Amino acid sequence: MTKKYGLVVWTVGMLVFGCLPIGRAVAEEASVEPAPYRVGQWLPSDQFQLEQWMAKLIKETDAVKAGAPLLPVIQEFKDLIESDPEIYMLFHQMFTQLPRKAPFAADPTGKSQIRDYQHMLQLMNQVMTRAPEFNKTGLVGFPINAILDWPMGTPAGTVAFLNPKVNRQLKKMLSHWAVFLGSANSCYVLSDDPESGWFGRDAQAAMPTFVEDFVCDPSKAYYGFTSWDDFFTRVFREGRRPVAEPENDSVIANACESAPYRIARGVKLEDQFWIKAQPYSLRHMLADDPLAGLFAGGTVYQAFLSALSYHRWHTPVSGTIVKTTLLDGSYYAEAISEGYDPAGPNDSQAYITEVAARALIFIESDNPAIGLMCVMFVGMAEVSSNEITVYEGQHVSKGDQLGMFHFGGSTHCLIFRPQVNLEFDMHGQTPGLESSNIPVRSRIATVVQ
Repeated sequence: MTKKYGLVVWTVGMLVFGCLPIGRAVAEEASVEPAPYRVGQWLPSDQFQLEQWMAKLIKETDAVKAGAPLLPVIQEFKDLIESDPEIYMLFHQMFTQLPRKAPFAADPTGKSQIRDYQHMLQLMNQVMTRAPEFNKTGLVGFPINAILDWPMGTPAGTVAFLNPKVNRQLKKMLSHWAVFLGSANSCYVLSDDPESGWFGRDAQAAMPTFVEDFVCDPSKAYYGFTSWDDFFTRVFREGRRPVAEPENDSVIANACESAPYRIARGVKLEDQFWIKAQPYSLRHMLADDPLAGLFAGGTVYQAFLSALSYHRWHTPVSGTIVKTTLLDGSYYAEAISEGYDPAGPNDSQAYITEVAARALIFIESDNPAIGLMCVMFVGMAEVSSNEITVYEGQHVSKGDQLGMFHFGGSTHCLIFRPQVNLEFDMHGQTPGLESSNIPVRSRIATVVQ
């Protein structure tokens, strides 16, 4: 269950730009209990584990010789913050707006773990040459998200992480990290270290059928993988994820190895997606695409991927690729209605379908009862390297690959027109943050004629 940390939500502009005192932007009470469940295991569910990971990173970073140069991409981020007056103000305020008590502060004196934006940049600099290690007590697969865990929930953080200039720089930074994660230097985490290695004792206990499930060779170094990204985008062995009724065009297959999050019917073309309920707003989700109006009143199915999962995308129907689009967007934005809730990024999954980096693939199904549908893959935090591997005009068979996420897991949506009558198969589950994976390419819904 989610436990709120009590942010009083005021108007963003009044909070950030000084119409109300900064001290009133935070609640007086804050819990010291463990943080709520973090979906997909990308960050530890126990706030203490995350604080311990941060403490270790801070100690290592602070031990680096004072004044050591930043990587060019991090120096460029620093230059952006200090040269733009609005961004400069926001990156100061997101740290001053944090309450000076647990769990936001690291000690009774009110000192926070991350002191200011300069310290933040130094920590990001350290992360750029690291790959995620396995940790059964709480994987930190989103290290930059961990660094920004509290600041992104402040009123100033809400504004800063929607800023196009900031997001362009974040994209550069994540692209730089992706180069490292795609290099042989990132293989050091693909070890048999019992606690931190992805082929060690603890990881094998968490993924006991790994060798049987995925294409790999345990007799080779790193099981034959050439980088962290190569390991992350691993493929299932033939037959491990069969396509649900491949000749039956009325059966819709699961597009990802993912857990059901929400089913919404009668979705509006435009809606107030930033409010607590986070309704879907099709025009914004589809970036004002001319085809958006065809889905007004239709159905959206959303599901999320986990850290230990499979991260390639597959077509839910047989049909022809009509259009593909890659959209830039935010990377660390969360719904303001979530306040300082540490599970805010998790609970913002519907909200980010309108604002985050995402890939759109429109498919004209071979089944006229489905017709045109859209599959949308949404990058969350570090997981915003969306790669589309199909082209417009290509015919795909149900279960064929559409693309993949790189170096992280995320969320995706199937979007149907209003005339499509669907009966969903949740495999005995209720959609929500505590659901579990439904195998990719298995039945997710049936069209009812």
